Amino acid sequence: MTIPRNIRNRNNKFDKNITKRGNVPVGKAADHEEDSPVSKTLIAFFLFVVVGSSVVQILNLFRTSTPPS
Repeated sequence: MTIPRNIRNRNNKFDKNITKRGNVPVGKAADHEEDSPVSKTLIAFFLFVVVGSSVVQILNLFRTSTPPS
């Protein structure tokens, strides 16, 4: 039983393509920048909240502590 010509052509095309997988040209790989998924503004806001709350906690600790008698 012979394989129809269109299926044979698709098989040949697939066989050529299978060896090229994962090989990206140098230009395309070099153009891609690694961007952070979180913006710098959001990181600065979280840092402000964390550091600010820590400072407030330390100030409350010193304000409520009783001096030794």
